[in-house]
Amino acid sequence: MTDKKTVTSRRGMLKGAAVAAGAMSVPMIATAQTTTLRFQSTWPAKDIFHEYAQDFAKKVNDMAGNRLKIEVLPAGSVVPAFQLLDAVAKGTLDGGHGVVAYWYGKNSALALWGSGPGYGMDANMVLAWHKYGGGKALMEEIYKSLNLDVVSYLYGPMPTQPLGWFKKPVAKVADMKGLKFRTVGLAVDVFTDMGVAVNPLPGGEIVPALDRGLIDAAEFNNASSDRVLGFPDVTKNCMLQSFHQCNEQFEILFNKSKLAGLPAELRSVIEYAAEASSADMSWKAIDRNSQDYEALKKDGVKFYKTPDPILRAQLASWDKTIAKKSAENPLFKKVLDSQKAFAQRAGQWHNDYTVDYKMAFNHYFGKKS
Repeated sequence: MTDKKTVTSRRGMLKGAAVAAGAMSVPMIATAQTTTLRFQSTWPAKDIFHEYAQDFAKKVNDMAGNRLKIEVLPAGSVVPAFQLLDAVAKGTLDGGHGVVAYWYGKNSALALWGSGPGYGMDANMVLAWHKYGGGKALMEEIYKSLNLDVVSYLYGPMPTQPLGWFKKPVAKVADMKGLKFRTVGLAVDVFTDMGVAVNPLPGGEIVPALDRGLIDAAEFNNASSDRVLGFPDVTKNCMLQSFHQCNEQFEILFNKSKLAGLPAELRSVIEYAAEASSADMSWKAIDRNSQDYEALKKDGVKFYKTPDPILRAQLASWDKTIAKKSAENPLFKKVLDSQKAFAQRAGQWHNDYTVDYKMAFNHYFGKKS
């Protein structure tokens, strides 16, 4: 039989051991090391695109607690915008935020993620092809062929981009010929085939070039970006609707070795943060772009629908462009074939199932006859 004194003594020993263990564990938690990753976007600090990059970083940081922190710098802080991919691959930066079309010069096939009509797919459908239709594996194959030590997460379906900002509105295909025009990616080839003189400037350089007359017209992306970058300060004419970039998305880049060095649970945080950011970005774009569209109209900007003959000319030039690129680049054809097969199936479903939202909108907000 154990006496009362022995039991009390044993309890005291156990309590003392628990207190000691707790005391030892506290400093370990307090001194847990934070891994900090240095990112750069390809966007000016004032652009909503840079905000999207920061939104992604915040989601990662919030979910990772004090274990991981992503710091995002604006374009040019470490390297120029068009050098981001190389900087991430070499480890000069741990990661970055941009668009795949910017790497068009590395391999023309990369511009197929966002340039051209996409066989009738919108940006969200292109992301569906990327994740479930074979696009991701193809992108990894391209980056591997270029010896680029990166991991890419595509996210954030962009709204259809305008044809652009013009000193004078264009009414017919002939009006495009000879214009000095800014665009990027495969749109360079499409507009060149249409007789346009193309200059692929990064975002922060467009408005100054337009203001100085170095270019006659330019496209960037959306009402929010265009407004804050100053397009309405140099011209009041914007042409809406275009096939040149009607299904683009953003890219989050990581240095492959740096990402592999993180624990599995933090890599999962990054993956799911990208997916959460994709939804959040698309919702924010609807809200902010529509507000800025109204503000631009109040500021005297005149918006014109791009005439159908110009849109059809884009499609014709696109067909010539992809035929030429496919003959030159087997990977280009491989990506196109994959997109086409997915688009034929998904597009048929989408078009058959989707109701005409314009009918409902006009029912409530259209002019009454």
